Amino acid sequence: MATIRDVARAAGVSVSTVSHVINGTRFVAPETARLVRDAIGTLGYAPNGIARALKGSRTRTLGMIVTASSNPFFAQVIHGLETAAFERGYSLILCNSDDDLDKQLRCFDSLHSRRIDGLVVMTSNADLAFLEVVEARAPGLPRLLLDSPPRDGCCAVADDSVRGGRLGAGLLLGCGFRRIACITGPGPHQRSRSRFEGFALGLEEAGLAVDRSLVREADLTMAGGYAAALELLALPEPPDAVFAFNDMMAVGVLRAAQERGLRVPDALSVLGYDDIELAAYLTPPLSTVRQSAGALGARAAELLIDHLEEERPLPDLISLPPELVLRGSVGRPSTRQA
Repeated sequence: MATIRDVARAAGVSVSTVSHVINGTRFVAPETARLVRDAIGTLGYAPNGIARALKGSRTRTLGMIVTASSNPFFAQVIHGLETAAFERGYSLILCNSDDDLDKQLRCFDSLHSRRIDGLVVMTSNADLAFLEVVEARAPGLPRLLLDSPPRDGCCAVADDSVRGGRLGAGLLLGCGFRRIACITGPGPHQRSRSRFEGFALGLEEAGLAVDRSLVREADLTMAGGYAAALELLALPEPPDAVFAFNDMMAVGVLRAAQERGLRVPDALSVLGYDDIELAAYLTPPLSTVRQSAGALGARAAELLIDHLEEERPLPDLISLPPELVLRGSVGRPSTRQA
């Protein structure tokens, strides 16, 4: 592997001149700079960015801990964050934690050892114990939570989930549905709780109350939505519409409806939440409450980098407005409901 001394020797210049050309730290005559760049290209020399960063105060690297990057919504957030960071000259190191506290801590230790400049956490359950350990081990490290409520010392970027829940309830009520089932995430999941709060408010505004027999908690997965939907559709009086609190669960609802011989939206309407890329290509295409995953990730990167580069304070919370996306999975009540 070529070294900086090999480049200097090939170009007939000093090591310091090569360093100035690479880092742009001093004027170098154009012809001399050309000789250095030619030597770099010929020898295939790659500067050691980590070693250079250790001599300075920053590595221009962000760390991110997610539950699972295989989740389509998380994947879109990660892409948005990484793209925005790259445009500002920062790289991203990603760790999957599976929402296991011990693994989260090991992920953080690994990222911290690489001298990250800031940490982004996006998990289904932002454990306070984990955040307290991070603060103890790396005081002063900028931290940002995604799709989460704010915590002490942490900035949070999330959609307005209460508004999203109200939008979903309003859409289904406006279509004429009254037996509306709701599949939430696990009880501790704050975004899901906020969406349920909005859903209940939407019903209340129409003079209705939540029918607890039509509410199911589930894992935020296709399997979770599928299992919950099978229970709901087996009720003596099943729902005519289902509002699933993420698109992955809504995919499971569509599968359960197909197995029960229920055409969507003729016999059952289904509404999701997130608007993952897959949603528009399902059969039928999934109506959903959109929170822009890419914008969520990009905003997080911008906030952290502006804080690092320009010393702008990190706000407690940035709330992005959701919007309805009406596709083919929501129709009108069946004749039985009417």
